[in-house]
Amino acid sequence: MPGDAKDNVKPAILGASPANYAGDISAEEAWRVLSENPKAVLVDVRTRAEWSYVGLADLSAIGKEPLLAEWQVFPAMNVNPDFTADVAGALGDIPRDAPVLFLCRSGVRSKAAAIAMTAQGFARSYNIAGGFEGDLDEARHRGLRNGWKASGLPWAQG
Repeated sequence: MPGDAKDNVKPAILGASPANYAGDISAEEAWRVLSENPKAVLVDVRTRAEWSYVGLADLSAIGKEPLLAEWQVFPAMNVNPDFTADVAGALGDIPRDAPVLFLCRSGVRSKAAAIAMTAQGFARSYNIAGGFEGDLDEARHRGLRNGWKASGLPWAQG
């Protein structure tokens, strides 16, 4: 269950979601869960181009790597029809109640992916609010206001 004592995850639900959706968590909370729970997984749902040109969360300090699975396929940006099957297959033997944390640029695609995986039985699918680059600031730049990068979490150029 979300927020159980094992991980003490504290989601902050943003917007309308299915009743059983685990919710949104901050990038800092995601790092803590990934660090403390050996079964927790980060799934980056951005495109190959974003992974290459914008960068990736660097989980090497905690002995992990992000699972890379495009929610939308570039350049058409259609939803990947194989997404849930591909992610479920890649997660392999990970228990369906393990925390699965989804990341995109700003938190929109990753929320849709987390909801889709919740429907597939992964009960603790969380969206990382703010995503990798965060919201636009006053100068219309990303990476400074919120999200993985702005939180000072480890990342590397792809």
